[in-house]
Amino acid sequence: MNLFPSPGQLWSGFLQLIYPELCVACGSDLPYATTCFCLKCKSRLSVSDMHRCRENEFVQRLWGRLPLEGGAAAYYFTRQSPIRHAIHHLKYRNKPEIGLILGREFGRALRTAEGFQTIDAIIPVPLHPRKERLRGYNQSTMFAQGLAEAMDRPLWNGILVRNTNTETQTHKKRMERFQNVDAMFGLRKPQMLEGKHLLLADDVLTTGATLEICGQTLLQAKDARLSCATIAIAAR
Repeated sequence: MNLFPSPGQLWSGFLQLIYPELCVACGSDLPYATTCFCLKCKSRLSVSDMHRCRENEFVQRLWGRLPLEGGAAAYYFTRQSPIRHAIHHLKYRNKPEIGLILGREFGRALRTAEGFQTIDAIIPVPLHPRKERLRGYNQSTMFAQGLAEAMDRPLWNGILVRNTNTETQTHKKRMERFQNVDAMFGLRKPQMLEGKHLLLADDVLTTGATLEICGQTLLQAKDARLSCATIAIAAR
């Protein structure tokens, strides 16, 4: 048994003293670098536990819109919740590692959950190419990568693509959105998806419009099945 720290551990500890990892919600020092929240903020998180029950609020929001094998969010998104700060830092403060950390944490829960055990591959909701160039990364891809690592499943990035010449869907009615599905999203190598159980990953479920359109696009592949996972779900 080695009682002395390795050079790598010493260097990591030295860096921690100079550049301490901080809680994304309150700015306090973190107990360890593989988390986003200090213990106080972690206790304030609204954990959903949706993955423990297949008939949950996540799935219910998409009933009649997407045929899901499973669906779950890790947390509830509210103005007061620390998860709001985490997602803000992930999207706008150049903190892609937050997506990885949250994905790994949730992936460890999903890999044994009913509805997620037969996942073949994980696909992130694509970001508009212009936004991704400006941001430098896609936050949904970072979350999906964390899920993939924890669930030991491949990440298929670039299979579902967002076209550059489409207008926003936010203010469109549901039927108007679907009339533009083929123009807004597309599939590369759709034969890879045939007969696969796919996990579609995004940051937040609000109205469900984006997941609905992306999910319907993926289900164009023959015999494909679909599940969805997000970091958070907007509380009603």
